[in-house]
Amino acid sequence: MAALFPRWSNTAVRVAVIAALGGGAAAVTAPMIWVRTPWVRHQNEPIDQPVQFDHRHHTQDDGIHCVYCHTSVYKAGNAGIPSTDKCMGCHSQIWPRSPMLDPVRRAYFSGTPIPWNKVHDLPDFVYFNHAIHVNKGVGCSTCHGRIDTMPQVYQAAPLTMGWCLNCHRRPEAHLRPLSEITNMRFEPEAQPESVRAALAAELGVRSNLDCSACHR
Repeated sequence: MAALFPRWSNTAVRVAVIAALGGGAAAVTAPMIWVRTPWVRHQNEPIDQPVQFDHRHHTQDDGIHCVYCHTSVYKAGNAGIPSTDKCMGCHSQIWPRSPMLDPVRRAYFSGTPIPWNKVHDLPDFVYFNHAIHVNKGVGCSTCHGRIDTMPQVYQAAPLTMGWCLNCHRRPEAHLRPLSEITNMRFEPEAQPESVRAALAAELGVRSNLDCSACHR
C-alpha cells in the first residue's frame, strides 16, 4: 500500500474525516446558536410606531403612572394599551393641533384603534400572564427594562426559553415588595437574600418548571 499512497495520505484522510464530522456538527449547532442571538430577536432595536410616544416625557416630565395607561396589568394576562379616548383626554387640551398627533386624532374621530407595533412579541405557543407575575413580586423593569428612559421602546431582555427558566428556577432572586412593582429604579438584586426569601414565603412564590406553566 505504501507504494500506492504517499505517507501524507493518512493525514489527509484524518483531516477529511474530522472536517466532515465538524461540518455536520456545525450545520446543526450554528442555526441553534444563531436564532438565540440579539440580531435575530431584534433585541435592543427601537421599534418604529405610528405615533412618536416618548415614555421619558410622559412618566418623568408629566409624572403619569404606568397603570394609568396599562390599566389591566394587575388583573389580566395582557397589560393593556390605552384607548384613543384616554390619549385625547389630555391632548384635546395639550398640543391639540400638533402634527405629531394627527394619527391619534384620526383614530379618535374615526373610532379605529391606533395600529401599534408589538415590541415584546412572544411566539403563539408561549403563554404569559402579566397579572400573576406583578401580583407575585416581579416588577415591570425585570422583563421590560428601564422603559422610563426609552425615547422609543425596545426589547431589553432576551425573552428566550432559557432566560425565562433561569427566573423560574430561582424566582426569589427577582422579587420585590408589591409597593415597588412599577418602580423602575428598584433593584431586587440589591436586597439581602433573607429579605427576598421572606418575600417569596409571604407571596407564596415557588420554583415552577412545569411545561404547562408556559405551554398550554
